[in-house]
Amino acid sequence: MNELSYSKGPGAPATAGGLAAPTEAAQYLTFMLGGEMFAIGILSIKEIIEYHDLTVVPMMPASIRGVINLRGAVVPVIDLQARFGRAAAPVTKRTCIVIVEIDEPDGGRQVAGVVVDAVSEVLDIAAADIEPPPLFGAGVRSDFIAGVGKVRGRFVILLAVARILALEALPDSAALPGGAHQAQSLLSRDTLATVD
Repeated sequence: MNELSYSKGPGAPATAGGLAAPTEAAQYLTFMLGGEMFAIGILSIKEIIEYHDLTVVPMMPASIRGVINLRGAVVPVIDLQARFGRAAAPVTKRTCIVIVEIDEPDGGRQVAGVVVDAVSEVLDIAAADIEPPPLFGAGVRSDFIAGVGKVRGRFVILLAVARILALEALPDSAALPGGAHQAQSLLSRDTLATVD
């Protein structure tokens, strides 16, 4: 597995939504998804890897593409397009998996991969340039949006990673027999197994 451009060093803090405190500027990784620009706070990002074959887990929600072996750990991979209720994008040479790590309320950490069409760049976005999430018209559930950043005359949708990865926000998991239970197991930090 080759790393493309960024790997967070050990011990770097992660925040629940990947957003900076309201009074300071923060760095965000921007990426393309369905022709739109999105961003995740850099503190939530563990690394970026090339897209490669996934192991498909039967009876998973459509938004969970499968799992990967990341240095011995089983990591679920979420299709953001499907998570947003859109058709999955085809895999291309630029498709990447962004490995994110977020703090959980109980003090643990959750690690998952999210599929993106292409990684763009890391941007500094000042708190003054971030607007609250729009109530309508973004094409993404408003609770998945942490804010909208204004950068060089463009808008960048800042994602609330913790909410996107939350099991209760997976509407398609309950529809499958055993889907909710299996999705819970994949997204639970306590069951991330190691592979020899």
